[in-house]
Amino acid sequence: MSQAQVPAAENKMGIKPIAPLLLQMALPMMLSMLAQSLYNVVDSVFVSQISENALTAVSLAFPVQNLMIAFAVGTGVGINALLSRNLGEKNFKAANQVAVHGLLLEFITSLLFLLFGVFFTTAFMHSQTEIDTIRSYGIDYLRVVTIGGTGLFLQVTFERLLQSTGRTVASMAMQLTGAATNILFDWLLIFGIGPFPKLGVAGAAYATILGQWLAALVGLILNHLLNKEIRLSFRRFRFSPAAVGRIYAVGVPSILLSALSSVMTFGMNRILIKFSETAVAVFGVYFKLQSFVFMPVFGLNNAMVPILAYNYGARKPKRMISTLRCAMICAVTVMLLGLCAFQFAPELLLKPFKPSADMLAIGIPALRLISLSFLVAGVNIISISSFQALGDGLISLLVAVIRQLFLLPTALLLAQTGTLHLIWWAFPIAEAVDLLLALFFLFRQNKKKIAPLANPLPDAAI
Repeated sequence: MSQAQVPAAENKMGIKPIAPLLLQMALPMMLSMLAQSLYNVVDSVFVSQISENALTAVSLAFPVQNLMIAFAVGTGVGINALLSRNLGEKNFKAANQVAVHGLLLEFITSLLFLLFGVFFTTAFMHSQTEIDTIRSYGIDYLRVVTIGGTGLFLQVTFERLLQSTGRTVASMAMQLTGAATNILFDWLLIFGIGPFPKLGVAGAAYATILGQWLAALVGLILNHLLNKEIRLSFRRFRFSPAAVGRIYAVGVPSILLSALSSVMTFGMNRILIKFSETAVAVFGVYFKLQSFVFMPVFGLNNAMVPILAYNYGARKPKRMISTLRCAMICAVTVMLLGLCAFQFAPELLLKPFKPSADMLAIGIPALRLISLSFLVAGVNIISISSFQALGDGLISLLVAVIRQLFLLPTALLLAQTGTLHLIWWAFPIAEAVDLLLALFFLFRQNKKKIAPLANPLPDAAI
């Protein structure tokens, strides 16, 4: 492919009014994230029809699956932020270099998880439970999603390339394609409809990777057809450690940030399983349900990051402040709607998962208590992503680490009371502590990085 040419007009991220721009870019992403949440939940709904043990097994496998997403999306954050900044600076050669190196890094990372799937899946499941049925279900599920997981990494890469240039409708088309494929094949492969084999829990895993691979293929085609500012080509490719360093300078903190969620989930599962397998299943269901609240905010986040990074590169501080303010308002609104649903209709939320009386007794208070953290989570998420967009990945990592440092020890301490319901308080406590730290760094960022952009560059820098 030929080298991309400089477009005649400035990218819309530098000139369009912020509120319409953010909504235009965010709504397709939010819808695509909701679709992602839908097929994640549908996976668990279908699996729960097999048995509660099957649902527990998928919950125990989730930390590894979430770790895959952490590496894929974290590297994507580095790609996204650097691409948008380079485009804001009109440095198209550097943007192409970031895109090609990012694709290569995502592919190599997927091979590491393939090796995990081949050699370590059994040991991982045996480390969490002694119940043979749960182990068997978990091994079947986890082995498929890790060995076939390259599609996830490619899908995320092509999605981020589209998002970086503001083509969010195309990004949404990718997500919806993957979601629809996953949901359809969940039904066909778990239960063996028509000519399809009845694969049970493994069928949910095969449906997942089929959706990811098809979405990746659609993303490749859409980037080739629509993304004129970036050209993916390995012709005359030369590996650049500097390019990798720039991607991971932003991406590694994001990877670690998301990986901490896997550590937290693994730790919580270990704490909860001492009370009952049902408590683990409830926690797994919560994680699926809360994605309906958090995923739209992450979609908003994904729209905000390139706008913020672009205008940082273009030295437009007023647009950056407006972007942050608008994103905060939208995120808090979504979180409040989610809080209302979890507080007033927890039984209705649990109903699709074929809950036993024990699951309802544990799940209803759990959803109500954990969802109190939604009150401040929206501000925390937007703040952390603003640090990433401006290259302060270490600050975003620090804020996230502090949250985890409070969450797991607090949960472990509350578990010593012998009362399961008290453990759920660890979530709002950790989120409240995180809010104080996030606001401190947000004001510091504005003073040191955003406000000085209003001053003209010295002559030597022009």
